Amino acid sequence: MTWARANSDRLVDLMLQHLWLSVVPVVVGFLLALPIGWWASRFARPRAVLLAAGGILYTLPSLPLLVIIPGLIGTSFLDPINVAIVLTLYALALFVRIVADAFAQVSAEVLDSATASGYSWWQRFGGVELPLAGPVLLAGVRVASVSTVSLVTVGALVGVSNLGSLFTEGFQRDFRTEITVGIVLVVILALVLDAVWVLLGRLLMPWTRLRGAG
Repeated sequence: MTWARANSDRLVDLMLQHLWLSVVPVVVGFLLALPIGWWASRFARPRAVLLAAGGILYTLPSLPLLVIIPGLIGTSFLDPINVAIVLTLYALALFVRIVADAFAQVSAEVLDSATASGYSWWQRFGGVELPLAGPVLLAGVRVASVSTVSLVTVGALVGVSNLGSLFTEGFQRDFRTEITVGIVLVVILALVLDAVWVLLGRLLMPWTRLRGAG
């Protein structure tokens, strides 16, 4: 605790950087996966191809991607945007399957009823499909968030500052206190983000609270 207090300013900076690198990929990955996953849920052949491609992408090692991306987009090797892009790709790969499964579980009878009631495509998507798929989508966001918070630490291996920097520096100096503080802060950040997603889900889907209370 003495070391943590003495380095509190730096720890806050690293945590904010880690937070940014954790939230942006999850949000962007989800928004990109939403139309792709919906489309995959409606057509069998594209679904198989997209899910297979997503599975392959998610298995690719992160370090080689962090080396390749700067050459492809022309950024500096130490630019945090490289980490954000790689993690967005991982989040997208994870979300495509989650989104496809979430929309696939919406009953066809419900969709037919909405169409028969005069709902337009957009009204049916926003007023029927998305709310019914919401709980599964929220669960997916929580899983992707925890995964992304842990993956951000890999960026420290290529010199991008985040809480993972405490691991690399601690190992280099054989200073276990720094490593322990880094682990604790990563866990705290993951738990805080998870609580934020849950709260946001309750605000956006109040009917889930009523169902849970019942």
